[in-house]
Amino acid sequence: MRRTILLLFMLTSLGFVSCNDEDDGKYAEYVVAKPLKMSKADFKTAIDVIAPIPLDESGKIYVYDDYIFVNEKYKGVHVIDNSDPRAPKKIAFIKIPGNVDVSVKGNYLYADSITDLIVMDISDINNIKMVNRLENVLRDNVIFPFEVDIYEWQDIDYDNDIVIGWETVKERRLIEEVQIDFSREFDVMLSNAAQNSAPTGQGGSLARFKIVNDYLYAVDSHNINVFNIEDLENPKDLDDVYAGFDIETIFNRGDQLFLGSMRGMYIYDISSPATPSLISEFEHGTACDPVVVDGDYAYVTLRGGNMCGATESGLFIVDISDITNPQLVKTYPMDGPYGLGVKDEKLFVCDGASGLKVYDKTNVQNLVQLNHFKDIDTFDVIPMEDNLLMIGEEVLYQYEYLGNKIKLISTFKLN
Repeated sequence: MRRTILLLFMLTSLGFVSCNDEDDGKYAEYVVAKPLKMSKADFKTAIDVIAPIPLDESGKIYVYDDYIFVNEKYKGVHVIDNSDPRAPKKIAFIKIPGNVDVSVKGNYLYADSITDLIVMDISDINNIKMVNRLENVLRDNVIFPFEVDIYEWQDIDYDNDIVIGWETVKERRLIEEVQIDFSREFDVMLSNAAQNSAPTGQGGSLARFKIVNDYLYAVDSHNINVFNIEDLENPKDLDDVYAGFDIETIFNRGDQLFLGSMRGMYIYDISSPATPSLISEFEHGTACDPVVVDGDYAYVTLRGGNMCGATESGLFIVDISDITNPQLVKTYPMDGPYGLGVKDEKLFVCDGASGLKVYDKTNVQNLVQLNHFKDIDTFDVIPMEDNLLMIGEEVLYQYEYLGNKIKLISTFKLN
């Protein structure tokens, strides 16, 4: 009997091997985005401030005074006391479902919660309170992960649930049953989704929120959402400005906004701050990109090899001395860049898994590499006055400026 069972097991195993051999050409591995759902009733009451928790997935970073705010993608914001950059410490976690971005002015923190704008009073960092909620003012603020093959959106109950974010996993699926049509799925999902002297903070190059004087500008995939925040606790929702398609990031210099998109860089005049107007655009094809500006040049990183469309990654340097006619000056190859920043003559590029790269940008035609910190995953940087802040994969790095180089001063694990 035992031999019979063993024989049957062996035959079954051979059958599986045979099937796997035959199926090799029928199946493929795909990156699948699965919706993170919450009931609409729970969504409205979910905001809370709790004790520090481990971070699962690094998001964007923002600096205000002695504090660092780190986004936990779709979940909320970690609050870190950075009064001693060599020994930062977590002090709280702000639960905000669907959160991706924050900005701070005069002890008021503004955060997105899907299509709602949340206002938090952080004047007492040990007693943070929500003081206002503007509902449905970020109308197209529906964030989708682009580096995926399949979206599982079919079973979402839009009457009772809200999608606060997405989880990506790798799955092996039958090729003939998978029809990858990103633009079609994207359209279907969108159709179902519905001067003050107070100090401001500083975000990284991947930010979608930007405060300029008495105005908060928040970009979504299509628009510049404009808010008058002269009364910091009670923002006024003004008319949106249509800016195109696939808008991803926002950067400010003086009376100009620089928007990074999958299609290019758009430059807007905000001399009339309530009504931004297009000055010019620079098209680079299709790729995920942020942009930062210094002097006569804009620095743009393009990340290829994903659903953003581009096949190659690189750093683009654009001459904006004639703001009405941006011109490409030079490109440098990169492996998989995300955020970037500038400080004086230094250019910092987070080249994904290839680490942090530091360049002397005195001559944009011939960038000189000063440092290369390898063996770390890099996401975004904030060049501050005295030190550089960088976030990687669940780790916060801080560097000090040393002449023409930088030196690591602390590593803070967030998980």
